[in-house]
Amino acid sequence: MALVSADSQIAEYLTELHQLIKQTQEERSRSEHNLLNIQKTHERMQTENKTSPYYRTKLRGLYTTAKADAEAECSILRHALQKIADIKKLLEERRIAAKMAGVYSDSDPPRKTMRRGVLMTLLQQSAMTLPLWIGKPGDSPPPLCGAIPASSDYVAKPGDKVAARVKAMDGDEQWILAEVVSYNHSTNKRHTLSRRRIIPLPQWKANPETDPEALFSKDHLVLALYPQTTCFYRALIHTPPQRPQDDYSVLFEDTSYADGYSPPLNVAQRYVVACKENKKK
Repeated sequence: MALVSADSQIAEYLTELHQLIKQTQEERSRSEHNLLNIQKTHERMQTENKTSPYYRTKLRGLYTTAKADAEAECSILRHALQKIADIKKLLEERRIAAKMAGVYSDSDPPRKTMRRGVLMTLLQQSAMTLPLWIGKPGDSPPPLCGAIPASSDYVAKPGDKVAARVKAMDGDEQWILAEVVSYNHSTNKRHTLSRRRIIPLPQWKANPETDPEALFSKDHLVLALYPQTTCFYRALIHTPPQRPQDDYSVLFEDTSYADGYSPPLNVAQRYVVACKENKKK
C-alpha cells in the first residue's frame, strides 16, 4: 500500500514539474521581447550618438522590467528544482521500503547479486546526479554542501551514503562506501558502527564560481573514493573543481611512488570528504 501511495505521489509531482517547465518557457518567451527592446534602444542610441533623457528613462523602465522577469523565472526554476528533489526523495524512500520488505526491481537488484560493473555505473550516476547547491543572493552553503561537514548533531537517515570505518578481513581498518540502514538512538549506533566511525557524504555539489569556500583547497588532506573501488583512502587535493561539473584532481598516498603520492586522479565531489586526521603523514 505504501509503495502504491508513493507511485501516486510521484505521478502527481511529475505533472506539477511538467507545468513548471511550461511556465518557465512562457516566462522566458515574455522576457525575450523586453530584452530585444533593450538591444534595439542601445542600437538607436549608438546610431544617434547621444543619450537623451528620453532614452535614459526608457532604458530604466526596460531594465526594471527585465529584472522583474528574471526574478520571476528564477522563482519558477527554484520551485522546479525543489519538485525534482521531492521526486528523488520519494524514489529513494520507495527503494528503501522495497529493500526492507525484500522486494527488488530489475533496476535495483539485491546488492549481493550486483555485478561490479553495474555497481561502478551506479556510483558514477549518483555522483553525476548530485544536485548543485543554488542559493539566493547572500545565502551561505549549508552543511553537507561540498566540503562543508555535517552539523555536530546530524543523524544520518536511512538511505544516506557515508564513508564508514570498518575492520577488513585481515583485521586492518579501512574506510568504505556504505549506506545507512537504521539508527539506534539508545546505543548511538548504526548497526555496529558508532557515529564517530562514519562521515556523511555531500548531499549537494558546491559551485566553484559562486561558493569556492565550500570546496577543499589545494593540498588539503581528504578521504577520497579510489576510482573503480568502494574504498576511501587518504589523498591530497591537487586541483579543486573549476566549474560546477568538474571533479577534484587528487593525489592518493601511495608508497610505491618515490614522492609517496600517486599521479593525479579525478574523484567526484560526491566522494571526497574531510580526513579526520588533519595532518599529512
